[in-house]
Amino acid sequence: MTEQINPGSINITPANASAASALIGDPSKFGRVAEDGTVYVRTPEGEKAVGSYPGKTAEEALQYFVRKFEALASEVALTAARITSGAMVPDDAYEAVKKLRQQVRELNGVGDLAALAASVDQIEPLIEGHREAYEAKKVAEAAVKAARREQVMVEKEKIVSEAESLALSENWKVTGDRLKTLLEEWKSAPRLDKKVDGELWKRFSASRNKFDKRRRTHFATLEETTAKVSAAKKALVEQASKLATSTDWVATARAFKTLMDQWKAAGRGKPSEDAKLWAKFKASQDHFFTAKNADLEKREVSMVANLAKREELIVQIEALVPFTDVKAAKNSFRELSRSWEKIGITHRDKRAAMDARVAKVEEAIKSAEAEIWRKTDPAAKARAADVVKQLSDSIANYEKIAAKSTSAGNAKKAQEALDSAAARKVWLAEAEKSLAEFN
Repeated sequence: MTEQINPGSINITPANASAASALIGDPSKFGRVAEDGTVYVRTPEGEKAVGSYPGKTAEEALQYFVRKFEALASEVALTAARITSGAMVPDDAYEAVKKLRQQVRELNGVGDLAALAASVDQIEPLIEGHREAYEAKKVAEAAVKAARREQVMVEKEKIVSEAESLALSENWKVTGDRLKTLLEEWKSAPRLDKKVDGELWKRFSASRNKFDKRRRTHFATLEETTAKVSAAKKALVEQASKLATSTDWVATARAFKTLMDQWKAAGRGKPSEDAKLWAKFKASQDHFFTAKNADLEKREVSMVANLAKREELIVQIEALVPFTDVKAAKNSFRELSRSWEKIGITHRDKRAAMDARVAKVEEAIKSAEAEIWRKTDPAAKARAADVVKQLSDSIANYEKIAAKSTSAGNAKKAQEALDSAAARKVWLAEAEKSLAEFN
């Protein structure tokens, strides 16, 4: 702010525009501060003292009364804006304008009081002109309220539907927690009208009660179930104890697998009881498999010797290929296979690779037998001979056509017939070759 001192008064001019300046100019231009501290406002009827602010500078005193003017000017602008936007009830708007006129008349502030009064007078004609906007806004708000109600209805219906879908669940922990969450969501959702809210709550509450009743029934019968599980597992422990010292390795290993499947199928009992029974069952199982593994180690030496026998024998088997006499090769393979089967156990992975090599030799013998059959099959030979005859007849026919066409002077047709005959001669050569294989 800057001060200009004139005889008898102090005029204050703002450096920055005030909030009211956008409405009706700079209010401070309409005021001055006398040397005795009295603040005056200029009006069309002349100056009027509005008060003083003891203990403050002239600038502070003037700005105090400017702010009072600005506050009322802002209220006038806000009232006009509310009316034009349709946010204000018309009857309330008339009452507000009446109040604003009274406030302008009684205002002890610095600013363009005449312009402010004129601004208030311009508001009243707006009321009827914007009544339609008010009604439209009222309708729009009603629509928003209805849409919100519909949205709340959808949200609560979704909560109720999910609760109804969970009523028959047997996932007790997860479902129980989820129903608690749904209850919190219900509580936080806005209320609908009493009747609709009551009906939805009734469905929701019924679903929760149904689940809770089933859960209580489940846990009430759980003790009986766990007793049955315990009895079944005790029987399995006794069977396992009897098998622990068996030396029938393969059959007993299968029996233990069956017992294990039955153990899993028996279900869960009380954790503490289950743990004790499992310890006994596993002790019997471990005792058997420890003995089985010890026996397997003893047989390792035998399997090494058997592997050496197989490696020696497979050389003789693979030496059968290639062969010229299929029958002789088949007989030799049969004798060697008998020896192969008589050899005792060998490491599974190495035995599998060797068996594949033996199977390869066997497949070669079978393929050779199949080829001999194919070449001696009378029906196949007849079909091959028929193909040769058909091609020969076709060639002879095309050659006759070529000769006739040449005699008739139709060189083009003669050439086409010769080309067809030539193509079939190629096919005939292949067919004769296939027929020759049967001889």
